[in-house]
Amino acid sequence: MPLYYLLLLAIVQGLTEFLPVSSSAHLEIAHKLSIDGKDDLALDVAVHLGTLGAVILYFWSDVKQAFWGFFELIRGQTQSAGARLALGLIIATIPVVVVGLLIVVFDLQDWLRSLVIMGWAMIVFGVVLWWFDRKPAQTKTMPDWTIQDAVKMGLWQMVALIPGASRSGMTITGALAMGYTRRDGAKIAMLMSIPTILASGAILALDVVQDANWGLVKDGAIAAFFAFLAALLALKFMMKLLETVSFTPYVIYRIIVGFILLVFAYS
Repeated sequence: MPLYYLLLLAIVQGLTEFLPVSSSAHLEIAHKLSIDGKDDLALDVAVHLGTLGAVILYFWSDVKQAFWGFFELIRGQTQSAGARLALGLIIATIPVVVVGLLIVVFDLQDWLRSLVIMGWAMIVFGVVLWWFDRKPAQTKTMPDWTIQDAVKMGLWQMVALIPGASRSGMTITGALAMGYTRRDGAKIAMLMSIPTILASGAILALDVVQDANWGLVKDGAIAAFFAFLAALLALKFMMKLLETVSFTPYVIYRIIVGFILLVFAYS
């Protein structure tokens, strides 16, 4: 696989996975630039693993807390902050895993990846994000995250299975709708991405593991490394920017990209 194509996938995935602009839509556009797309699925797994490493590193203290909290849950202890965080992340992941498996079982992936669906999803859900970002009195913070909120954000995340909706965009929208601050809503959304990426990566890996070869493993490692670097940069940029700027710039970008996709789709 040409190095420029691996870098393209890595940068696209890394920069868009955690920004509310839909990494799936951008990856699909990048795949259309490929001459031979037979390894696209395997490379998708690789770049997702790269972004997973970035979010774990960036939020290491929270990840560590949830990790030990998971073992507390196994022992029946649910009172600590770590156990509550781990339980919330598990519950928030269930809807997207169930619906994601149904999409695979009924082979709906290609239908969902149409330019028409991606274009309208970019625009419509971008406007929804803008609407809730204007909501006043957003005061809830991460310690306020309850099981009920985890269920609701899990349902928002489920909608993100529509390419163009954006996983981070939908979960951040859900957090804003429930009154969370921009920064803490984004932080919860990023932590929710960890089990989701693990689950989606496992599902995708089942389709590519039999066709793996050393050349593809090398290409995947290169793509994963640069996706990790790009994702880390994007995370630092967004979390810093949220201290002073709203989500409006992302919404404007979504509408522009969505309009371009629709022009190609209907032309």
